[in-house]
Amino acid sequence: MKNFVVAAIFTYAHEFAVLRLILEQKEISHFFQNETMLSVLPFHSHALGGIRLMVHENDLEEVHQIIDDLKHNKDLHIV
Repeated sequence: MKNFVVAAIFTYAHEFAVLRLILEQKEISHFFQNETMLSVLPFHSHALGGIRLMVHENDLEEVHQIIDDLKHNKDLHIV
């Protein structure tokens, strides 16, 4: 996964459920680092540095725009 950078960090998996669907619909390459580990040890989120949304650096600006849009959408609020 060359040239992938951290776009956002989340504490719990439910915080990015809507975001994941949008990224998949827009066919933006991404993965959530530490997601599986935190499903096994959910209270270790801070110790592991949270769940990191990793995207290709070319998609970073678009992903930040999607996250900003979700933050301002009162119907699809991202935590």
